[in-house]
Amino acid sequence: MHRNNNLFKLHITVLIWGFTAILGKLISVSALSLVWYRVIIAATALFIFLKFKKSSFKVSKQDLLQLIGIGLMVTLHWVCFFHSIKISTVSVALVCLSSQTLFTGILEPLFTKTRISKLDILTGILIVIGITCIFHFESQYTWGIITGLTASLLACLFNIFNSKIVKRKDPVLISFYELGGGWLALTLFLALSGHFSNIQNLALTSSDIIYLLILGIICTAVAYVVGVAVMKELTAYTVALVTNLEPVYGVILALLIFKDSEKMTTGFYIGAAIVILSVALYPLAKRKSQSYKQVAN
Repeated sequence: MHRNNNLFKLHITVLIWGFTAILGKLISVSALSLVWYRVIIAATALFIFLKFKKSSFKVSKQDLLQLIGIGLMVTLHWVCFFHSIKISTVSVALVCLSSQTLFTGILEPLFTKTRISKLDILTGILIVIGITCIFHFESQYTWGIITGLTASLLACLFNIFNSKIVKRKDPVLISFYELGGGWLALTLFLALSGHFSNIQNLALTSSDIIYLLILGIICTAVAYVVGVAVMKELTAYTVALVTNLEPVYGVILALLIFKDSEKMTTGFYIGAAIVILSVALYPLAKRKSQSYKQVAN
């Protein structure tokens, strides 16, 4: 029963992550302003949470610099992801985000100095085929696809670097410093680029404020805390398999909410199916491959 409860929480968390793309489409401001608001709201919520828990905020200077760097990476990831949604569709951005498996399979062995597995290569080839198919049939969204793939690459790098530091620090504290550092870096960039000189860039409607609070508090701060909590109880395999459902949930929500504006060509859905199935079946194939190796040894 306890496992089923955590599994249900994980599915709800992944559904919430998928819903962030919907909010990105609904919020009227640019991707830069959207992320600027999202990060400060989420960082403030985490600060309040840490204060409530009476947690220590102490970190070394080296860790602080590293966390700020990782925070900048995740902030850039969100800017690219939401910009992809703004210039294409929710479905395009989410399917492109699924290519994290491809980038991780290539880049993680380079950082860990291990060999790239044949399964990673095969999965990567299938994902490339799927993305190529989408490029062919949805050429009007070329820049949306490129930006979405960039967001996926940045998410992959964030996960690789974050996985090292999360093992020795409180995940919530890490998130606070990463989001806070990312917000400061983004604020500096926007100030230097003159983004703040035009008040219209930050102007929000009443619905924007509501959507941003949902995005910053529920979809970022709360979802992260719940996600970390269930990951301590469930196996990595289960977490990976359920997390891969994010684009599925997101695309279904987009079709239900935006209807005709999210309908794509048959070619897109063929390409999307190849990508999503490759990603979803990857943990299962990986697990079987490891079992065969253990039996052989």
